[in-house]
Amino acid sequence: MPDARVHHDPPIATATVAPPATLSMPQRLRAWRAPDRARVGWLTLRLVVAGVIAAHGWARWWAGGVVPFGAWLEGQGWPAGLAIAIGITAFEILGSIALAAGLCVPQCCLLFASIYAMGIVLVHAKAGWFVVGLGRNGAEYSVLLIACLLTIALQHLPQQTESS
Repeated sequence: MPDARVHHDPPIATATVAPPATLSMPQRLRAWRAPDRARVGWLTLRLVVAGVIAAHGWARWWAGGVVPFGAWLEGQGWPAGLAIAIGITAFEILGSIALAAGLCVPQCCLLFASIYAMGIVLVHAKAGWFVVGLGRNGAEYSVLLIACLLTIALQHLPQQTESS
């Protein structure tokens, strides 16, 4: 049976985090042990994605976009559009904090990915692929964000134990 505990990032070994200052930057990066570099890389990705999502939710909230978002959803035939808009915005703000803190990471990532996949279906696919340049409001950004979220979710799934 899989271990159902919440995954927390293991601490980074302090001895390998700070290679000697006499080394060049590329040499210092290579001096880190691979597991430490991987932990820092995954942590960085998770924090950046959480920050991007938080900015999205806070911007909607501060700009007064929740009510128009809800009205748009109702115009698309969704019942309780305002409630959905409030829920999505609240989850983007609060869920991004949980994601950054490493709490319920797979669950948060899957819910975020589902929200952005629905955004592709409702908005972005009709606009094409490109967000800017050769198009406007396309799906490329959402696809990239979903790929990052699913990859982070996979990395944070509970690990099987030898006895499982």
